[in-house]
Parts: sequence; structure tokens; C-alpha cells
Amino acid sequence: MGVGMSKDTLDVAADTSAWPLLPAERVWGSWQLLIALTTAGAATWCYIIGEYVGYYLNFKQGFAALTAGCMFGMLLTVLAALPICCRFGVDSIASSKPAFGSRGWVIPATLQFLSILGWNCLLLIFFGKSAAQFLVAVGLATPEQSGIIEPCATLFACILVMLLLLKGSGGVDRVAKILVAHVFVGLWMLYIIVNERWEDLAMAKPASASPDPLWNFVTGLELGIASSLSWWPYVGAMSRMVPNGRKAAVPALIGLGGSVAALSLIGVAGVLVLKVSDPSEWLRTVGGPTYAIISLAFVTAANLGTAVAGIYCSALGLRHYKALEQISWKVLLVLIVTPIAIVGLAIPNLFFNNFSTFLAFIGVGFAPLCGIQIIDYYLLRRGKINVRGLFDENEPSYRYWKGVNPAAVLGMVAGIGTYIYALNPLTYVSNFPYPLVPASILSAGTASLVFLLVTRLFVIPAKKGGYDNIARPVSTKSLSPF
Repeated sequence: MGVGMSKDTLDVAADTSAWPLLPAERVWGSWQLLIALTTAGAATWCYIIGEYVGYYLNFKQGFAALTAGCMFGMLLTVLAALPICCRFGVDSIASSKPAFGSRGWVIPATLQFLSILGWNCLLLIFFGKSAAQFLVAVGLATPEQSGIIEPCATLFACILVMLLLLKGSGGVDRVAKILVAHVFVGLWMLYIIVNERWEDLAMAKPASASPDPLWNFVTGLELGIASSLSWWPYVGAMSRMVPNGRKAAVPALIGLGGSVAALSLIGVAGVLVLKVSDPSEWLRTVGGPTYAIISLAFVTAANLGTAVAGIYCSALGLRHYKALEQISWKVLLVLIVTPIAIVGLAIPNLFFNNFSTFLAFIGVGFAPLCGIQIIDYYLLRRGKINVRGLFDENEPSYRYWKGVNPAAVLGMVAGIGTYIYALNPLTYVSNFPYPLVPASILSAGTASLVFLLVTRLFVIPAKKGGYDNIARPVSTKSLSPF
């Protein structure tokens, strides 16, 4: 049931609670996790990522940068969140408590909530737009009716997501098994544009490429790394459903890193050849109305599957707040979906116009977060975690100073500042040592170094954070999530 929690006081199902899952409750296998994560990864944001990469790199360079960046970013994410999540059956927020403190976890929790909220607003608004375009394409509506259909479809998607998630992770699993087919449709769309327009694609030049080829490539690499780091919430919430790290690591790397890299190439190819990344726009040009209808159905389904996974992860994160720990799962879903519905119904265009600004500053937080967790778990704690301290604020291990670890706070500030200095996420103005080192790596490295120094010089001498109980080296088996 979880530390200090009896069956009588637990009024929610195990997989809709933030408490650790028992071995018998961790019922997903590697294939289930792979399908769920692949379905979550394949959504509209792939085209947006690909579009930005296509501004700086040609198709072959984009392929190399996206593949390397997405896989490396996922490796950092897996190293940061997976060990604790898989060992104890907890989500990513719980995994951050040893480093941030029994109250300081609110920092990564806020980052997670805002990030997922922003992405889900984008996805469900896109769902409404794609649904309206689909109805127009098949002759069931006129273009003039799109303005009414879009908010109605967005509201319908919000309600549908809630209904699908009433059974917790079971809803994520069922949706993923159905909608994973859209990944193959996406690969088919990539084949269509490559096959039909290869000569144009091979000759296409990126519109905003810098005179410095290294800057262009590292920027494409950075886009892949940064986008993969933002999967931090999903890795924990989904991987805790499998029995151990050996069953979770490869599905996480391939399901999220691999699928995003592959489907982002659709956006790269589209923006290079036809100056638009959305396949529902360019497939009409390449293959006619039939192809356009298929792509609209694909985009609509893809966004729904990812939104289901995202809202589930967000709901688990909110369970860590005492006020939301035992409320009805239905009520919790309403609390999460309501702001998404309000944005989708009231200010969709305003949200779209400012989305890149919002997301840019949210995204830079995950690099230092992962760097801090990696240093804390592998170097400082050597794999020793007090699971009771993850949930019991009266347990002294992670109380630090009033529940907050100043080393983690300073590390986050230093990491975010380093990222913005190295590569401004709004203007893409860069400073040395970028592009010799990607901004995310600089950010993660700076955050982990500041965290390490402050911990060594101040936290450990003050006997805070449970580090004084780690007296002897532990086996490499304790350090590995596998």
C-alpha cells in the first residue's frame, strides 16, 4: 500500500495513488511499457521539433542530430528518474525528494505540472483543429463551421480523456494498444514525402541556417536533447508499472527517444520541401485529398493518446500534495482537465501565439533537474535511498532545512542561468562555450557541480539529508536501475 498507509485509509486504487506500488501491483511487461511510451511520444510536438531542426539542418543532418540528441537526452532522463522509480514503484516526483527535500520537491512538481499542462493544452487544441479539418475534408462540415467545431471538439477531447482515465493506468494501457497504430501511419507519411519528393528534399536548404555548420548541427542536437529531457515526468509515472529497471530502460529509450526522433523527421522533411511541418497541410499537395484525410485522422488520434498519458502523469504528481492525497480520482482529473478546457475554449489563439515563449522557459528546467538527480543518486548516495523518507515528512532523512535542500535550489538556479546564457531559448542568441557543448549539457553539468560543491561543503557537514548514514561503499548492483 505504501509507507505508513493502511488499506482502510486508502480510498484510491494503487495505480492512481502516489504511494509505492507493491511487486504484485506492478503488472506491466516490457512490451506494454514500450507501446504506452511510443504512443505517448508520437504526437503533434514531433512536427514542431522537426520544424525547428529543419530551419538549421538539411534532411540527412537533421536525421543524425535528432537521433543522437533524442537518444542522449533520454539516456540522461532514464539515469535521473528510473533507478528510484523502478526500485520502489514510485513516480518521478517521489524520485526527486532525496535531492530536493521533503518539501523542496514542490520545485520539480511545479515544473512537471506546468510543462504537462502546457503540452496538453497544445495537444487538445490541436485535436480540435484536426477534428474540424477532418470533418471539412470528408464533407460533413463547411469551412465556415470550423470556428464552432474546434472548441466543441476540444471540449469533447477533454471529457473523453477523463473517461478513459477513470481506470487509472489501465486506461493508458488500453488507449496505447489501440492508438499505437498511428506510429506506423506516421512512418508511412514519412515514406510518402521522402519517396515522392526525394530530389527536392536532397537539394533543399534550411531557411535559417547559420554560416557556422557546427552551430547549426549542435542546435539541432540541442533540440533533440531538450525535448527528450522533458519526458522526465512520463518516465517515472509509466515505468513504475513494471517490476524492475531491466524491463523499463530499453522501452523508455526506444519508445520515447526513438519514436520522437523518427516522427520528427516528418516535420523536418515537410518544412524543407513544402515550408510547412504539419503533414495534414502538405499531404494534400503530395498525395491529394485521400492522403490528407488519412493524415488528419492520424494527427487527431496521436494527440489524444499522448494527452491521456500526460494527464495521468500530472494527476500522480498532484497526489503528493497532502490536500489532494485522498480526494476522489474523478475529482482530481476534473481539477487537471478544467484549466485545459478553459484555455481551449476561451483563449486558444492567444495560447498558440505565446506557446513557444511559455514552453522555452519551462523546458530549460529539466536539464539541471536531471543533472542534480544523477549526481545525488550515483555519486553522493551511492544508490542508498530511505523509501520511508520519500513519504513521511517526520522522517529526518530528507528534511534538510524546513524540508528544503538549498544545494538543489542553488543548483537549479545555476543550471537555468547557464542554459539561458549559453543559448537564449527565445532568440537563439548563443555565447561561448556553445556550440562546442550543447546548452542542456552545460546546464546539467553546472547544476550538478554546484549541487555537489554545496552538498560537500555545507549540507554533509551539517549532517542533513541522510548522507551521514552512507558510510560504506555499496555494490554496483545497488547503483544500477537494471
